[in-house]
Amino acid sequence: MAEAKRFYVTTPIYYVNDSPHIGHAYTTLACDVLARFKRLDGFDVMFLTGTDEHGQKVEKSAAAAGVAPQDFTNKVSQNFRDLADFMGFSHDDFIRTTEERHKKACQDIWKRLLERDEIYLGSYAGWYAVRDEAYYAESELTKNADGAFVAPSGAEVEWVEEPSYFFRLSNWGDRLLAWYDENPDCVMPKSRMNEVKSFIKGGLDDLSVSRTSFKWGIPVPGDDDHIMYVWMDALTNYITATGYPDLESDKFKAFWPANLHMVGKDILRFHAIYWPAFLMAAELAPPQRIYAHGWWTNEGEKISKSLGNVIDPIDLVNRYGLDQVRYFLLREVPFGNDGDFSHRAMIGRANSELANDLGNLAQRVLSMIAKNCDGRVPAMDEAAFTADDQKLLGSAHDLLEQVRAHMDAQAFHEALETVWLVIRAANAYVDHQAPWKLRKEDPVRMEQVLYTLAEVIRHVALILQPYMPESCGRMLDQLSIAPEHRSFEASGPAQALKSGTELPKPEGVFPRLVEDAENNEDNG
Repeated sequence: MAEAKRFYVTTPIYYVNDSPHIGHAYTTLACDVLARFKRLDGFDVMFLTGTDEHGQKVEKSAAAAGVAPQDFTNKVSQNFRDLADFMGFSHDDFIRTTEERHKKACQDIWKRLLERDEIYLGSYAGWYAVRDEAYYAESELTKNADGAFVAPSGAEVEWVEEPSYFFRLSNWGDRLLAWYDENPDCVMPKSRMNEVKSFIKGGLDDLSVSRTSFKWGIPVPGDDDHIMYVWMDALTNYITATGYPDLESDKFKAFWPANLHMVGKDILRFHAIYWPAFLMAAELAPPQRIYAHGWWTNEGEKISKSLGNVIDPIDLVNRYGLDQVRYFLLREVPFGNDGDFSHRAMIGRANSELANDLGNLAQRVLSMIAKNCDGRVPAMDEAAFTADDQKLLGSAHDLLEQVRAHMDAQAFHEALETVWLVIRAANAYVDHQAPWKLRKEDPVRMEQVLYTLAEVIRHVALILQPYMPESCGRMLDQLSIAPEHRSFEASGPAQALKSGTELPKPEGVFPRLVEDAENNEDNG
């Protein structure tokens, strides 16, 4: 028996000092679509998300709210869990850094690094941004209008002096560069790889990995005066979830190293430099790929709490529909680039591509079958397929291989465009073949045409399930496809629709959205 195909994908763990917003939904959605795709493609998938709950920001926020840090994190972590459920995400595990399993993993990796002389005790003096939980060299800082130093992110920095343990990051520059060269796709997209290499070539300093000025964190083993730097704690979540420190566990052996860490571009340095260095220094395998995607703006403006233009994904879904929002976020912008959210674009995509192109295709074809074929899968004769029929069917049969290649490159938008080429071709085929005319002129040919179209719709719905699970599920229901025949094994002619199969009454799947909808309305 062939060894099971495994796939491990992670979101960053989301910092509980923030409220869930469009950026969190976007990153997790990309991972969800990939996880669903891989499961349908026969992989044993592990999909991890969760919350990052330690650090100075959390300690300060909890104090300001007049509650204990653990109570504060319990409440806010639940908001992220609720968002994941609301968005229909299919994660297999939700990790919290305050869990005992995670404390155990962090302290173990610390000990491994200490034993290998990769960590030493010193003292730290330098610039620190509480908001970013990051240290910055003075050369990276600029001054704001008030003359105060700020980080590249715009966060205020403060001068910090305290005893600290350091990780010997300065020793890892050449080894990291060698790793990138040996694994040219380990940081994606390519522009991010160039950014990471450039940073390393500028020289790496040893990294402060402990703090003594606050207490909300994981204690350093053997030295309770120190807690671990929040990024060493946070990044370790990816191996905690695989059962680390039990290197012999079935889960660790199956899923580590991770196939993909999906992150926003603002945390690329931590994932593509610090994390692989920590792992290699601890004699553990680094991840196979870190993919850093872009940011969203809102109607052309940078999203910020101060501008009051933060996009709440729950509001979007309530207004436009879950699958419409899932589709739009991965269709509108080439994945990896920055993108702009606009309500007009959202409505335009939903109406032109979902309601018109796909929804109308399915509705027209299934309605004609209901009316003219006694509500059953039309009759067909393989020998009677014309060149046009074969060309359209062939494009549907080829979809999986093409889309798989795009998904493996995290080119979500390209995968969708590939599917839409077939949908557009099917709509052109309907117009050209005119089955409504054939009904009188050549009813046998009409059935052949409608069968061809129904089979194309089956393939399109199969392939689009990861993006729009509920809508594509309804489309497959209308073709009477049994749940056990909805994996990608059903792609191709082997499990084609069987003539004569009874079909339910067709119903529209994608309503048109009203241009200036203030509420979740549709016009039919």
